[in-house]
Amino acid sequence: MASVERPDLTGSDADRVLARLYDEHARGLHRYLARRLDPATADDLVGDTFLLAWEQRDRYEPERATVRAWLYGIATNLLRRHARSEVRGLRATARDIGRADVGEGTDAVAVSRADASVQARKLGTALAKLRQEERDVLLLVAWAGLKPSEVAEALDIDGGTVRSRLHRARSALRDHLGAER
Repeated sequence: MASVERPDLTGSDADRVLARLYDEHARGLHRYLARRLDPATADDLVGDTFLLAWEQRDRYEPERATVRAWLYGIATNLLRRHARSEVRGLRATARDIGRADVGEGTDAVAVSRADASVQARKLGTALAKLRQEERDVLLLVAWAGLKPSEVAEALDIDGGTVRSRLHRARSALRDHLGAER
């Protein structure tokens, strides 16, 4: 029997089920992708994710992964095609943060924005230096809100691998951000 988290996508009502999945998951997928890329590309990738989900619906194995994890796995695989531009974007963001005109305001607001700009630049640089596999795991947990078990399902890797990649990514970020102080 199919559950809400592990629906049957091969039945006669697959189009209705996928439409419901779109309603339930498109916004979260878009948020995750837009944080990693840009909103316009995220729009395209969300559409591509559901197109691939439709085309590959007979390959979905409910016993292996929740549908949420499966969709994030598809989205992450599509995102990997954009890996080079993502790294370039993170490096550019790290360079460009704080160059925008912050307008008029109090000194406290200016100091707060300057501090946030410095932190964002450091974080962008640190994220760009991570290995792709570590960045995927970290951002699926931090930005998409997936549990490590869901990340394992999404990326079709062992839970121990997720935990070790997450640990390495967090350690690398701590080391990078701590070294910059």
